[in-house]
Amino acid sequence: MPDDVDTSRERIERMSPLRRRIAERLVQAQQTQALLTTFNEVDMGALSELREARGTAFQERHDVKLGMMSFFVKAVVAALQELPQLNAEVRGDDVVIYERYDIGVAVGADEGLVVPVVRDADTLSLADIERRVRDLAERAQQRKLKLDELRGGTFTISNGGVYGSLMSTPIVNPPQSGILGLHAIQERPVARVGEVVVRPMMYVALTYDHRLVDGREAVGFLRAVKRRLEAPAELLDEEDADAD
Repeated sequence: MPDDVDTSRERIERMSPLRRRIAERLVQAQQTQALLTTFNEVDMGALSELREARGTAFQERHDVKLGMMSFFVKAVVAALQELPQLNAEVRGDDVVIYERYDIGVAVGADEGLVVPVVRDADTLSLADIERRVRDLAERAQQRKLKLDELRGGTFTISNGGVYGSLMSTPIVNPPQSGILGLHAIQERPVARVGEVVVRPMMYVALTYDHRLVDGREAVGFLRAVKRRLEAPAELLDEEDADAD
């Protein structure tokens, strides 16, 4: 720092151990992976309508609200099953393809962003996912997460939309090969069958490790996520789909 800079109006705070660890991981991702981000947008109208129509009955049946995160997790798992390169890591000269779907869900805490893991998400119902995400988020705020609950994720979802973010380029959580960034839902004019209509739209961003994933797979993954979120009834569990 130049000698003539006035430092009298500065305050120095020591970085917390968690914040230091987050910083180390972010720098590691930038230095060791070939990161690239691609975008798409999703019409969230059908999902909003489904939640409004079925939300009360769902909560009465399962004692948990029908949120959006469970649909995001389900859509991501289905897309990963189509494109397993994004559920993988580079390990030396090898590619390790995960046959488990342990989805990290980024949660904002007082000390920074933490990513607790929803284990075996492919085996969980919407209600199970909602309960686990709620529990993990609550304990993140209380600083009660266990270290094992922050390890071993195979793919990550980060929802910047809860803070109002319209678009961002999320950073991969190494050694994972991909992270899906979700953003704020905004009404925007879009073309539908030759007409301009206003729809609730959300930008989605996939950052991926280009050493392992090519643009075709990245675009295909986002299209697979988009397809399922725009037809959310297909993600309902059987008991909820059959309910009146």
